Amino acid sequence: MILYKNGSALINGQLTLTDIAVNHGRIIAIDQDIVPDAETEVVDCKGRYILPALVDVHTHGAAGYDFNTADLDGMKKIVEFYVAHGVGTVLPTVMTDNDEVICRQVALIADLAKEYPEVKGIHLEGPFLSEKFSGAMPKQFLQTPSFEKFLTYQKAAQGLIKLITIAPELPRATDFIVEAVTARVKVSLGHSGADYATVKAALNAGAVSFTHFGNGMSQMDRLNLNMVGSALNAANAYAEVICDGKHVDADVLKFLVKTKGVNNVIGITDSMMAAGLADGDYTLGAVKVTVNNGDVFLQGTTKRAGSVLDAYSGLANVVKFTGLPLAEAIKLWTINPAKMLGLDGRIGTIEVGKDADFILFG
Repeated sequence: MILYKNGSALINGQLTLTDIAVNHGRIIAIDQDIVPDAETEVVDCKGRYILPALVDVHTHGAAGYDFNTADLDGMKKIVEFYVAHGVGTVLPTVMTDNDEVICRQVALIADLAKEYPEVKGIHLEGPFLSEKFSGAMPKQFLQTPSFEKFLTYQKAAQGLIKLITIAPELPRATDFIVEAVTARVKVSLGHSGADYATVKAALNAGAVSFTHFGNGMSQMDRLNLNMVGSALNAANAYAEVICDGKHVDADVLKFLVKTKGVNNVIGITDSMMAAGLADGDYTLGAVKVTVNNGDVFLQGTTKRAGSVLDAYSGLANVVKFTGLPLAEAIKLWTINPAKMLGLDGRIGTIEVGKDADFILFG
């Protein structure tokens, strides 16, 4: 058993001075003045915060490596970067590429997950996306939705694909969503020019989220909610948001949280291989990008392509941009993504019976 003593733990929305006992990776007791026995390892947490570990459901890489191109050793370095920045659960995100690359990389991530419990699934961003709103996605690899093709990827991933981004206006997209949801895969809507009626049909079919709000999607206007307005309006769907203050202005992020409510927004990094590194030229999947003053662009353009954000900084930005107290802001990075993935019985909050998935801060 491990006993974390005298920490200020975030429990039931309040920072509480308490002890936490852990056995075999599970929280078995939360109480003041738990008395250890002779075999208990004691960790003194005096003056430190105990917070739920952060969750990042949309990230392409860090530390010089990319999930579309890295080998297993490179992927390990990415995950170790995440862990060093407070992440306890991650969905490595594989972007649109050719079928051979997608199958190869998801298979490697499945092997990675066997060694790193932080990897609790894969986010497949594409290839069933809109050409007009493809962003950094290579247009030559975009495809019409096919559940049979998805099953090819899922077989290579050993069933680890837990989230897929799809453009709902594509042919057979609604049928695909129904089949994916039936197969217990979460569906997010993104890289899309869909109008409100199309989005509503996709949500009714079982889609649960919007991918990187405000980016790679049709904007709201006075005649149609389109993707952005639909994301704001959808009370029963989450909206991912890149919390770097660049992809979405700080005031827009604050408005998003105010409009949808703090329980319906998910913070993401959408980080790429330059996270943790200096400005310069890099790659994002099959495309070339340039990092200039901490901002990532497709080479030779002003189109953004991922970020260099880490999760700790993303959480700090939510507090700064919204003015929310930490106990509320952290929901975007913990319990909200956990609920979206159906993992809230294990992670997202510090409770007896849940995984000992927390971080020591300060």
